[in-house]
Amino acid sequence: MFRHFLAFFALALALAAPAAAQDAADAIVRLNRLENQMRQMAGQLEQLQFENRQLKDQLRKFQEDVEFRFQDLGGRGGSKPASPSTTPARPAQPQATPQRRGDVFDPSQDPDAPGAPRPLGTTPPSQPLADAELDPAGEQFAGIGDLIEEEQAAPGALDSGLAMPQGAIQARPGPSVAATSVGNPRADFDAAYAAFTEQDYDGAEMGFRRFLQSNPRDQMVPEATFWLGETYLQRKRYREAAEQFLNVSAEHPDAPKAPDAMLRLGVSLNGLGARDRACAVFAELDRKYPQAPAALRQASEREQKRNKCT
Repeated sequence: MFRHFLAFFALALALAAPAAAQDAADAIVRLNRLENQMRQMAGQLEQLQFENRQLKDQLRKFQEDVEFRFQDLGGRGGSKPASPSTTPARPAQPQATPQRRGDVFDPSQDPDAPGAPRPLGTTPPSQPLADAELDPAGEQFAGIGDLIEEEQAAPGALDSGLAMPQGAIQARPGPSVAATSVGNPRADFDAAYAAFTEQDYDGAEMGFRRFLQSNPRDQMVPEATFWLGETYLQRKRYREAAEQFLNVSAEHPDAPKAPDAMLRLGVSLNGLGARDRACAVFAELDRKYPQAPAALRQASEREQKRNKCT
């Protein structure tokens, strides 16, 4: 009996030995795979760290270049002073006479060209909105351009008693911002829009003005004009904002931003105290753009309720 037990035990060991060897081999294979994966992940991590350092260097160089440009503008009497920076100042270099680019728009040579700077308030009312003023939406929609010009001539209180901040409607003297264009319309627009998203409304205003003066016939002119008006509206400079939104609605009625510009025009007029004209603009928006996005139409309804438009 004992011999039979020993024989059975020996047979069991003989059968179990290959299975244990197979498990050990599988464990080694899995371990090798894990090691390879860890090496690959370590390599990817090093690559990401290297790219991150490159991006940081590029960002630092870009910030230094922007600060240098602002300092250069401030030294020549620009409207925006140089902002303080923690980066070391560049060594002073003798200023050479700038060479004028052949493809840069010079407003002094053709002051009547589209997009050329004009004193604020001197632009006559645009004909497209003049036609809209005869629309059955009501006589309250008439005279928006006249209202803007009157507000420039008399920056005091309107009929509602609201007053515009002194100095908010004055044109800013200084050299043309077209001279600082990098020659790439898309880059100029993106830089201005980036400043707007960072709530740097002064820098965004300068950027969009630079884009409009350097690229008066670019297809992005309506959108740049809209965002220029938005920089004024965010700072409660309602008259200047109304000018830009009116320009988009009148000169570019088929642009994608035209419905938004008409909505913001109503908001700007309400800020000026012209509630009746603002209500007429909201009504005209609903009539002229029935296919506008639902969010825009809902915003118009909210403004009409807020203003108690009939």
